[in-house]
Amino acid sequence: QVQLVESGGGLVQAGGSLRLSCAASGRTFSSYRMGWFRQAPGKEREFVATITWIAWSGGSRFYADSVKGRFTISIDNAKNTGYLQMNSLKPEDTAVYYCALQGGISGSYSLEMSYDYWGQGTQVTVSS
Repeated sequence: QVQLVESGGGLVQAGGSLRLSCAASGRTFSSYRMGWFRQAPGKEREFVATITWIAWSGGSRFYADSVKGRFTISIDNAKNTGYLQMNSLKPEDTAVYYCALQGGISGSYSLEMSYDYWGQGTQVTVSS
């Protein structure tokens, strides 16, 4: 089993920055995907970003168009922690942010069903 714990959410003004963290514990994988999704009030959960890590060959990053150029996903394998650096935040970025992990790599990186483990979520609120 894998446990994921997010942190780093909070209240920030538009144009500001936040860095979310996702600490993983339990089983480890040589290849995996770690993704971030978000859910705004009254909306469905949506894909934000993912990093696909393949042992010995590094990671590939993918982003939703709405965050491309503003958000950066990264991982620190030594710490078993993933990060989502969010810059130039907008009020429409307000949501609960979830990290997710897929052990191995299959299916579409942007679909929730591709991920096996989920964190509890952290609230990000961007004021105008």
